[in-house]
Amino acid sequence: MVKLESLKKSYQFKKVLKEKKVHSDFFSIFATKNFYKPKYKSNLIISFVMKKKIGNAVKRNKIRRKLKAIVQKLLKKRGAINRDYTYIVFGKSNAYAQKHDVLLPLMEKSFSKLKK
Repeated sequence: MVKLESLKKSYQFKKVLKEKKVHSDFFSIFATKNFYKPKYKSNLIISFVMKKKIGNAVKRNKIRRKLKAIVQKLLKKRGAINRDYTYIVFGKSNAYAQKHDVLLPLMEKSFSKLKK
């Protein structure tokens, strides 16, 4: 099983935010080639970020959990997410009311755009 590993330092976030990006109505994904090795080779380096403007902690955490669950599903599909990249996913407030079956194909399409 693939574990999700998060970025910790601000310089790591800054480096990823300068590279490739894909935006949708529900989230934005930023990606760059892995610039440091994850703890285990099978881990995926990905961080989920919400702005404080989105709402209270309950709403932000729900969006974060929704997006994490979708990434976990995509990791089970072979080749949907490239593990050689480091990702940051910014959740938007529209994702709170949206269902999984709407967000899943959008996120899959976004990750495929980043592969190119």
